[in-house]
Amino acid sequence: MHDTEPDTFVYQTWPEKFSSMLKEIGIDSESKEIGTDDVEQGDYYSRYFAHTARMITNRGCLDVKNSNIDVIQIIQKG
Repeated sequence: MHDTEPDTFVYQTWPEKFSSMLKEIGIDSESKEIGTDDVEQGDYYSRYFAHTARMITNRGCLDVKNSNIDVIQIIQKG
């Protein structure tokens, strides 16, 4: 390893990564556990159209504070 790289790495989930990125631009948010929000319970895309994806991975949610946006859900299409 190079001298400029830290010896230890801190494991972060996707919501924790996005929360720290939002904090850098001045947006206050808090990561939530996967599967704990009501937003995560329903289908992500309509099943009536052929071009919509069927395999979706839920990566978690963020609570955004002091904003008109309540929750940000992180999903992966693939």
